Amino acid sequence: MKRVLQTLAVLAVLGILGGSAVVFGGLYNVSARLGHFPGVPFILHTTFNNSVKRRAPAESAVPDLDAEGMVALGAKHFDGGCKVCHAAPGQERWAIPTVMVPAPPHITEAVQDWHPNELHWIVDEGVKMSGMPYWPATRTDDIWPVVAFLDAVQDGMTGQTYADLTAHPARPEGAPDALPYCAMCHTNSGRSDNPLIPRLDIQPQAYLEQTLLAYADGSRNSGIMHVAASRVTQADLMELAAWFGSQDAAPTTTSEVTDRDMIARGAALAMQGTRDVPACTSCHGPKAGPRAADFPRLAGQSVTFLSEQLHLWRDGTRGGGAKANLMTKAAQDLSDDDIAALSAWFAAQPATR
Repeated sequence: MKRVLQTLAVLAVLGILGGSAVVFGGLYNVSARLGHFPGVPFILHTTFNNSVKRRAPAESAVPDLDAEGMVALGAKHFDGGCKVCHAAPGQERWAIPTVMVPAPPHITEAVQDWHPNELHWIVDEGVKMSGMPYWPATRTDDIWPVVAFLDAVQDGMTGQTYADLTAHPARPEGAPDALPYCAMCHTNSGRSDNPLIPRLDIQPQAYLEQTLLAYADGSRNSGIMHVAASRVTQADLMELAAWFGSQDAAPTTTSEVTDRDMIARGAALAMQGTRDVPACTSCHGPKAGPRAADFPRLAGQSVTFLSEQLHLWRDGTRGGGAKANLMTKAAQDLSDDDIAALSAWFAAQPATR
């Protein structure tokens, strides 16, 4: 027994010496040109597959990926943040990703054999020892549009469809240089038809300035907008806020809700304040007044967007903005029915700044 222990001790010492020689002596060649030893890619890929399948959220957590605007929003984020490595439907990868180790697969290959809940986990968590980053926000609901896009790619999205989804509008004369990138989602006027994307034409410039800065520094929680706002300079963000803040606010409504009782209940909730929390309308309009210039206007926003934001506030996952504590307090006791009613009423109001 003593000899066995001595042998194990010698082997342990030799292992430590060998490991030290590799780590501190530079014996292991880390060159990407040489790649991995035979068999290592299989081990890494198998480990990756099993790790994802073990940790992915339940399939019951997957929302309706065919809901209006989901694929379009996901495609636009992919175009700005992911295409550089994975290319896009109908496109070839450029040279650099093909010589990475491991090489990021073309997106049409990357999505094969994965279920939506597994794709969500991969996009959220990223993959260590590869070039795949994790989602740049703790809020994960805005990953689902990306998953909806990836699911559409898996179903055979064509290059032309992708090009249509990610087209940049022409920049109007006198508009900020950075506008075409933002207009891909928000349009040049700030009025998008996508119910997941907020209208900007109704927002005061002061609110847009503070919001864009919060997105850029990550204090407002959104992986999509953090990436978008961090792609340009602070001066660009101020120019964009001034541009959208100067657009004419078309007095349209976006509510598809026809339940008059629900809308009436939403009106009562919106105008009902407490000692600690003022009425929604006093800060958010309609006709909130100039003193509320750093609050967002809600009249004319889509039901989908409003409902999503109120759920995020209530659940404590939104954050951002100077009035975050006030909104957290205002939303904390709202029920799902309250949120539905408030969203329906604000969406049914004529949009104003």
